[in-house]
Amino acid sequence: MIYIHHLTPQLRKQLKKPLGTLLRGSTKDIMVMVGTLIEREKPAKVITVGDRVTKDLYRHHLLPDVCIVDNRIMRKEIPPIPAFADEVMEIKNPPGTITDEAWSAIERAMENAQQTKIVVDGEEDLLTLAAILTAPETSLVLYGQPHEGVVAVKVTIEMKRKVRKIVDAMKMPRKT
Repeated sequence: MIYIHHLTPQLRKQLKKPLGTLLRGSTKDIMVMVGTLIEREKPAKVITVGDRVTKDLYRHHLLPDVCIVDNRIMRKEIPPIPAFADEVMEIKNPPGTITDEAWSAIERAMENAQQTKIVVDGEEDLLTLAAILTAPETSLVLYGQPHEGVVAVKVTIEMKRKVRKIVDAMKMPRKT
């Protein structure tokens, strides 16, 4: 049995707001801010969700422990990011969902000491939620906020509680 969490229209509206701190500016400025944040906070893991933010980190020599990509930026296909990873996982995750397959892959990546790249056939947007819930405390999850910048989420018990409420509110209407 496979359970699929579905995004509701109400949650879609709620998730348009950044879950963490919105970093604004040029790509270079944002990457300097991210580098400073990583240096200062010394996160347990650095996780990127999205092709643009992953690509930008690699270009600025900031290597995430886990990156989750779907080879698309703003819904347009792009060539795969040549991100260095010790392990690459390929999963399916339809738009507007978090599948068990995706959740399990992210959990495995968080337990992995090696750099891990998860390539999604479908859409990775909501996998930010799974990344926050499965990441060790003090980790840093980075994702793009379209046309605005990069959102930096420090993983804390409080943040996990907030995200758990969102995930629990997602419909699970069918077993596939």
